[in-house]
Amino acid sequence: MIKQLVVKLVRTFKNKEFTLDEKISSLDLLYLCMRKFTELARGIIFLRRLAFLGKGVKLSSKKQIVSGRSLVIGDYTYLDGLGDTGIRFGNACSVGRFSNLSVSGSFSDIGKGIEIGDNVGIGDYAHIGGAGGVHIGKDTIIGSFFSVHPENHNISDLDTLIRLQGVNRKGISVGENCWIGAKVTLLDGSVVGKGCVIAAGSVVRGSFPDNVIIGGVPAKILKERVTVNAE
Repeated sequence: MIKQLVVKLVRTFKNKEFTLDEKISSLDLLYLCMRKFTELARGIIFLRRLAFLGKGVKLSSKKQIVSGRSLVIGDYTYLDGLGDTGIRFGNACSVGRFSNLSVSGSFSDIGKGIEIGDNVGIGDYAHIGGAGGVHIGKDTIIGSFFSVHPENHNISDLDTLIRLQGVNRKGISVGENCWIGAKVTLLDGSVVGKGCVIAAGSVVRGSFPDNVIIGGVPAKILKERVTVNAE
C-alpha cells in the first residue's frame, strides 16, 4: 500500500513515469517518506511553496529566490538571491548537499542572477556565482563539485593592487540537455551549446557549438555526438 502511494506521489510531483526498485523494503521506504515530509514542511515554511529543503539549508534574500514545483535542495546548502534577477529555478530542479549558489559577491556592485531550467539536477558541493549572470538550460545533468565563475578580476594596472582593480563580467550560458561531469569548472564568458557533454575535471572557457563532447584543461572539442543506428 505504501509503495503504491509513494509511486503515485512521485509521479504527481515529478510529472513523469516512476517505478520503485523491488529491493527497497517497506521500512526503508517509510523512513524516506518521513524524511521527505520533514523536508517538505521546511520548504512550505521557509519558501512558502511546495519545495523540499534538507537540514541545515540557509536562505538569504528569500524574496529573490523563485522556483517552480518540486524543488529539492540538499542538506547544508546556502542560497543567496541578492541580485538584479535573483535565483530562478524551473520545475523539478535539484541541488545537491553542501552547495553554494550566490548571485552577488559584493554589496558595492550586486550581481545579475542565476537561472536554472526545468529538470536540472546538480550534484553535491556545487559553487555557482551569479555576478555576471548564469543560465543553465533545461534537462541538463551535472556532477558533483561543479564550479561556475561569471566574472574576472582586472589585472592590467601594475601600479594598483589586483584586489583594488575591480572586475569585469560577461556571463555564462549552458544549453539544454547537457551532461556535465564531476569537478568541471566554467569560467566567465563560456557559452556551451545544446546537447553537449563535458568530461570530468575540465576547465571550460569560450564558445562551443551544439552536440559536441568537450574535455581537457583548457577544454576543447574532442568529437561530435552522432546518432548511432542499431542494425
